[in-house]
Amino acid sequence: MPRIKVNDIELYYELSGPEGAPVLVLSNGIMMGTASWIYQKAQLEQHLRVLLYDCRGMWQSDHPDGPYSMQIHADDLAGLLDKLEIENAHIAGISYGAEVSMVFALLYPEKTKSLIVIAGVSEIHPLLRAQTYPWLLAAERGDPDLLFRASYHLNFAEKWIMDNSAFIETSADRYAQLDMKALTWLMHAFYELDITDQLSRIKAPTLIIAGEEDLIKGSKYAKIISNHIPHSEFAVIPGSGHVICLEKPGILNTLLLGFVIKNSGSA
Repeated sequence: MPRIKVNDIELYYELSGPEGAPVLVLSNGIMMGTASWIYQKAQLEQHLRVLLYDCRGMWQSDHPDGPYSMQIHADDLAGLLDKLEIENAHIAGISYGAEVSMVFALLYPEKTKSLIVIAGVSEIHPLLRAQTYPWLLAAERGDPDLLFRASYHLNFAEKWIMDNSAFIETSADRYAQLDMKALTWLMHAFYELDITDQLSRIKAPTLIIAGEEDLIKGSKYAKIISNHIPHSEFAVIPGSGHVICLEKPGILNTLLLGFVIKNSGSA
């Protein structure tokens, strides 16, 4: 599988789709891998050049000692684009990846063709910290079972959990494969996020997407982002929890493809 050296580490990536098509980057959530974008890749690579990758500390990329930060992740993504000779791209991400994407847009406006924020936040409210703090404790204890039990019910809409019990059961096995030490560095980077006051500097066309039933990063956080990014667009996906890419892939794909095509122009 392709890995490339960026900023003294190796990043895992997948690049697919027709050459010359607009490039869409999809950045992972904190416990996600590139496989979590399976429904987006299958459809979008028919029309777009799709770049998936694992941030440092995630799955098939290197897991160096921390601390990590959103700026480091943004610098890594910029380095990856440079190595792949991609001048600019449509920058999208979900949850942790959405936050990386916003910081990237702030630091690298010349590389940001458009910005798509899926289930993201721009600051850490006390409730969000309280909801996710058990994840950090589980990671620090190296306890994947506790991590699974503390998180899955927050990540998906209730109906989706009831309809996908087999997926939920196999998810516990995937949690056991996580690098818990690296996850603690990722969590600490997340808790340092505080960029709301900077968002007005983002000039790229921006779409903010929230799940109607997202229990941790729902529409109230998305509205904060939307209210601070000039001329941004805002969409709420009915019936979806936090992991929109798996729960409502068809609707998300339509939003992604339409927004990218609309903002690609002749370039």
